Amino acid sequence: MIFKKDNFIFGLILGMLSPILGLLLFKIYKFGIFTYKETFQFITLEPGFKTLSVGLSLSLLLNAFLFTMYVNNGKDKTAKGIFAFTMVYGLFILIVKTVY
Repeated sequence: MIFKKDNFIFGLILGMLSPILGLLLFKIYKFGIFTYKETFQFITLEPGFKTLSVGLSLSLLLNAFLFTMYVNNGKDKTAKGIFAFTMVYGLFILIVKTVY
């Protein structure tokens, strides 16, 4: 099972993939009737990038869930990888929110 691995690189990969899944779920929930192209155009051309920053922030919830699962199962190396990528991703979101 996926929760039995304890590897830092595996945690980085999970930390990278789960926000992408979160963004896809956000797209389906918020912009279900629009195509991916139309959704991407809207969130990148919207003044202030409000919807983009909301979607990026909400996509981190999956990382928080995965991090909690791995910490509770004692898989600390994988949890460190998830946390490391979450910090990088969070810095990116902070830059998007403050600069633009």
